[in-house]
Amino acid sequence: MSTSNNPYYLSAQAEEGYRQKALKMYPHVCGRCAREFSGKRLSELTVHHRDHNHHNNPADGSNWELLCLFCHDNEHSRYTDQQYFAEGSTASPQAAKSTYKAFGDLASLLKKD
Repeated sequence: MSTSNNPYYLSAQAEEGYRQKALKMYPHVCGRCAREFSGKRLSELTVHHRDHNHHNNPADGSNWELLCLFCHDNEHSRYTDQQYFAEGSTASPQAAKSTYKAFGDLASLLKKD
């Protein structure tokens, strides 16, 4: 998929713009694990969009939170998993259900004793 067709694509310039704003607004602490970042390690702190929409960048920063690289990856993995399993459960609502009943004849087996 080319970047021009990707609805989540933002130019590097736009990303750097809201990142700089977020770094000025918020303390340099990961919003999940509470690790502090400063100096060269500040590059390990990323801006996460709470609603997962990279085009939703309000001036007050209400859609942003600072997360370390590990927590940011974890958050996106959880979101991706949630989408995958939600789609999987609704994608085939008329899928064949199992008809096998493992304990279906248990009562008659127990009565024979």
